[in-house]
Amino acid sequence: MVVDASVPVSVVQTALEADAGGLLESVRLFDVYEGPQVAQGKKSLAFALRFRAPDRTLGAEEIAEARRAALDRAATACGAELRV
Repeated sequence: MVVDASVPVSVVQTALEADAGGLLESVRLFDVYEGPQVAQGKKSLAFALRFRAPDRTLGAEEIAEARRAALDRAATACGAELRV
């Protein structure tokens, strides 16, 4: 995800956790990048989101919906955009 360099990682992580639903087991930041491949004044944050249900195997659609909700919240809360 790309955010303004001034946005704290904790704010982005909190936003991801807020709307991911009860299936989100953990969120882990594994990379921060600031360099020529992102715009000046921006940083790229890479998070691993782990989804799990204690009583069943999750389907791809359930995971995609929870992931989409988390990303939408991060976009709204702190202007995060997916880095492609």
